[in-house]
Amino acid sequence: MSRSDVLVDAEWVEAHIDDPKVVLVEVDEDTSAYDKNHIKNAVRIDWKQDLQDPVRRDFVDQEGFENLLSAKGIANDDTVVLYGGNNNWFAAYAYWYFKLYGHGDVRLLDGGRKKWELDSRDLVDGSDVPERPATAYRAKPQDTSIRAFRDEVVDAIGTKNLVDVRSPDEFSGKLLAPAHLPQEQSQRAGHVPSARNIPWSKSANDDGTFKSDDELTELYQGEGVDLGTDTIAYCRIGERSAHTWFVLHELLGQENVKNYDGSWTEYGSLVGVPVELGSN
Repeated sequence: MSRSDVLVDAEWVEAHIDDPKVVLVEVDEDTSAYDKNHIKNAVRIDWKQDLQDPVRRDFVDQEGFENLLSAKGIANDDTVVLYGGNNNWFAAYAYWYFKLYGHGDVRLLDGGRKKWELDSRDLVDGSDVPERPATAYRAKPQDTSIRAFRDEVVDAIGTKNLVDVRSPDEFSGKLLAPAHLPQEQSQRAGHVPSARNIPWSKSANDDGTFKSDDELTELYQGEGVDLGTDTIAYCRIGERSAHTWFVLHELLGQENVKNYDGSWTEYGSLVGVPVELGSN
């Protein structure tokens, strides 16, 4: 898989902005960002309201994903281009959902909102919402080859790559969650034993684009990650680690990479599992 299979640049988006078979989708940590302005013809997915199960601590199921994309006017044969703020943090999370449910052609806008704005490219008013006719989207059953569960994480201790992509203060146990995201926390602080701490944002350049393959390989190998070994990435609720999953699986082509979406909020609340404090 090449970068052109999973990434597009701003010039590509501008050239396809009126193509009815290309659907731009904005997904932001700040769910109000779209209402201020967005790229022309982009639709919004709200990661809190649209991608999470309303009752269980889990993400939207297959039927829910089908209903969501049908309502957004996304068809199975559409090219979906996701973008968002903060180095495509939550856009990469949504990308993982699309792959989990088997969408054929989904990509990220390299650099997301950040680079688009740095380049002073056009944005439309938040009230300018495209009208796309509803579809009858059909998702595939979950591809669990890219999703890790808690027992797999326990079994991976000392035997597989465990990549903790949170901040050093979260990893060491000083913080339970980022200061601006206190809503979901675990019962205990720390990290999974044998995990390497490689914060997700280190994979991006200052303009929000992804670093080169050589730079990314050096980043992970330099922190002791064997790229020939099965890997599980985790964070607090699975969104930052979805970004790292994208880097390792989609950009660097590592086949056996999983995102542990339960992440530290689940693991740090389990009874009897091993936990470590301190830095690498």
